[in-house]
Amino acid sequence: MKKKKTLKTIPHFKSANEEYEFRQTHDTTDYVDYSKNRVQIEFDDSVEEPVKLISLRIPRDMLNQLKSMAVKRDIPYQSLIKMILADRLAAI
Repeated sequence: MKKKKTLKTIPHFKSANEEYEFRQTHDTTDYVDYSKNRVQIEFDDSVEEPVKLISLRIPRDMLNQLKSMAVKRDIPYQSLIKMILADRLAAI
């Protein structure tokens, strides 16, 4: 049987700086039982997600060119495609 850890009491702080210093020098697992702190997030079904997954068919040569451009910029090619689309939409 696992022995339950005795938690320390978090002190009261006189300032944000004092709290910051405390958090930089102390292990929070000595003060908080994270196994009990479960967060459940619920989403409103009426709110649409901010991004939408789509399928887009583009010529292989174009995709290779996009991937090559993305490598030169050190970014994922999907991000490059979104950047190009955003620029073109802004120009309209």
